[in-house]
Parts: sequence; structure tokens; C-alpha cells
Amino acid sequence: MASAAPADLAITPRNLRFGRDEVRGRWWLGGDAVATAWHNALSASFPAGEAFFIETVRRFRDQVPAELAAQIDQFVKQEAHHTREHVAFNRQVTGAGYDIAAIDKRIADSLVQARTTHPVAQLLVTVSLEHFTAIFAHAMLARAGQQFDGASAETRAMWIWHAIEEIEHKGVAFDTYMHITRSLKPAKRWAIRSLVFFRVSRNFIANRVNDALALLAQDGITGWRAKARLWWYLVGTPGVLRQVALPWASYFRPGFHPWDHDDRALIAAHETAPTPVPA
Repeated sequence: MASAAPADLAITPRNLRFGRDEVRGRWWLGGDAVATAWHNALSASFPAGEAFFIETVRRFRDQVPAELAAQIDQFVKQEAHHTREHVAFNRQVTGAGYDIAAIDKRIADSLVQARTTHPVAQLLVTVSLEHFTAIFAHAMLARAGQQFDGASAETRAMWIWHAIEEIEHKGVAFDTYMHITRSLKPAKRWAIRSLVFFRVSRNFIANRVNDALALLAQDGITGWRAKARLWWYLVGTPGVLRQVALPWASYFRPGFHPWDHDDRALIAAHETAPTPVPA
């Protein structure tokens, strides 16, 4: 089955390191506790989540065409680098005084449960979350000046680097799923991926909101004020969830493919990455 990905697509692992010697303030994102809590909650989910992504896609590597297998190899390298950098980032979050042990445990427990399901079901969880990361990445690159106003140059560079690579490999898990399930009727394949995506979306947003609220509570920001401030950040101003609402909904369209929208121009606009530091 042919992919809708651009024929000249390059998935390029950039083995970069960020901010190892940087000392960040507790509210590193412009002194904004809410924005900091949201991004800390996202980062806390990445190491275990991306390890799961690698596992669920790589197991099908030998069952797909050579071109897609090569893309899986690049996907794995990119995600491994992201995992390493967010482990380092999360270490600085804890160094700033936050306790993320409960977040780590809940994510680990949820992945234990996920790994009891069928391999294709696990792959579909990855497909769903890769769509989330891709649309967040697009919004992040499109509004990087606004979203990371007040962050250090190293921190901003790390999040932009991550976003660039998420866009580059946004079709790999999807194409793997489409190839593995090519014998299914299109309507059934669409229904399965849509149902899984809806469930994963609900859980993803609920968990990230709860994680952000837990982090805000560690700053003494609790109750309805914490919830109101967080939800205003998400759907009001700047509206990080509102910004991705339409691309989120596009996933439910029959015939959808992540590369229906070629946003590599955003990558080109941000390709000013720091000089790589050897691993």
C-alpha cells in the first residue's frame, strides 16, 4: 500500500543535547506557573511514552516494505534522542523542587496495562498519540515566539528540535498500521482507528490536565482557581488545545493521512539547531 507521505521526505535524527549546565528557575516559562506546569506535565510523559512508541512500531519492522522499514529505523533514533533529552529535562524539573514520582508511577502503570493488549492495538495507541504530538508540534512551531516567550534559549531550542522531528516522522506509525491491516475492509480499519483515537484522546487530555494540576498544587495553587487558570491557558489564551482542535478532528475523516498537510515549511523556518554535541 502506497504512503501519502511526500516522496522526498527526509527523516533526519539530530543527536543534540540541551541545557545540561543550565540552571532554570522553578517557573521557567516566562515566570508563568500554569504554562510551566503544562509543559512539565507533557515532558514528564515523554520518556516512558516514547519508549513505548519505539517498541510498538519496531516490532513490525520486518513486516513492512523496505522504504517504510528504513523510516522506522530513523523514527526509532529520533524517539530515542527525545527520550534522553526529556529525561535530562525532567531531572531539572525535579531539581527545581517538583515531585513527579506519582506522575511517573501512573504512566508506568498505564503502560503495563497497555502492553497486555494485542500488538496492533498497542500500535494504534502509538498512532493516536503520534497524531497528538504532530499537531502540537505544528502549533508549537507556528507560534514558538508566543508559546516560549520568556524561556531560555536552550530550553526553547530543545522544544523546537523535538517539534521538528515529530513532524518529520508523523506518518511512520500510521503507515505501519495501514500496511499491517491492509487486509481489513477500509470501513472497519477506519472505525477501529477512530474509536481508539477517541479513547486515547480523552485519556491523554485528562491525564495531562490532572498532572498539571498536581504540579500547580505543589506551588500552592489549588482549587477552582487552579482549574480556571489552567483551562483558560488551554482553551482561552493562548489556547494550546483550541489551536489544535481542527487538526485533531481531521483524524476522524475517512481517508485521512498525517501528510495530508505538508508542513515542512515550518521545519525549514526553524532549522537553526545548535551545533550537535557528540553522544
